[in-house]
Amino acid sequence: MRTVVLVALSFFAFANLDGHASIGHLQGGGNMDSLRGKTVRYTFTDGPMAGALVEHTFHGDGSVTWHILEGQGKGVSVQEKHYASMQVAENVHTVSYLAASGHTLTVVLNLATGRMFGFGSNNTEWHPVTGTFEVVQ
Repeated sequence: MRTVVLVALSFFAFANLDGHASIGHLQGGGNMDSLRGKTVRYTFTDGPMAGALVEHTFHGDGSVTWHILEGQGKGVSVQEKHYASMQVAENVHTVSYLAASGHTLTVVLNLATGRMFGFGSNNTEWHPVTGTFEVVQ
């Protein structure tokens, strides 16, 4: 239930950014761009990307670049126009983006445990995803 609420919050935040993830703020002053300037590597343990290592760099202009380092699609790298992220609890962040391809990724990152939980989708289906991550920069 908690994950569903966090994902819903993530969607709400993304949907209300009017295309400007880098300047969004929650009512009450919470930052909706908590991962700005960070590079995070996700290792997916299930879902369609199981076994893949994907690096995400969250740029200051609100864009995100993802690069598949290992697994299916190795070497592919794309910069997406917008992402949204926010700290929802101590050591817990949520991040979401809609790729130009129509795929979405929304994950909750637990900085204390290094675990990742979320959902990925395309234009016809969605999948729960889990894995681990590390902040590398």
